[in-house]
Amino acid sequence: MNDTKAIDRLLTDTKTWAVVGLSGKPERASYRVAARLQSIGMTIIPVNPIEEEILGEKTYPDLASVPFEVDVVDIFRRSELAGVHVDEAIEIGARAVWMQLDVIDREAADRAEAAGLDVVMDRCPAIELRRRGR
Repeated sequence: MNDTKAIDRLLTDTKTWAVVGLSGKPERASYRVAARLQSIGMTIIPVNPIEEEILGEKTYPDLASVPFEVDVVDIFRRSELAGVHVDEAIEIGARAVWMQLDVIDREAADRAEAAGLDVVMDRCPAIELRRRGR
């Protein structure tokens, strides 16, 4: 978990990020992070049961509804809700789960690692990109 090489790999070798809890409000952190990922060429898949489109992308109500392969599931939900989305990520065959700053669920992280997924927890990809000069 939070392995530097895994973080580097996720930020360079993945293309499709499902962002669970992505808000359509530009002032929200989830929106800014997703926009940053888009700016470096990542495909963003908004997972939000209320919105129809965010950042020019069609939204899906849950991960199971996404009709194509997902590399990373980026979770912007409270810690007590994160485990459900980690389990969904495992079910859909995602390569990794990324739990945002202050999103901590060690049991869910252990389940994801046991299923072979890379796990990043309590980190922000936008901050990690900045640390890497990108």
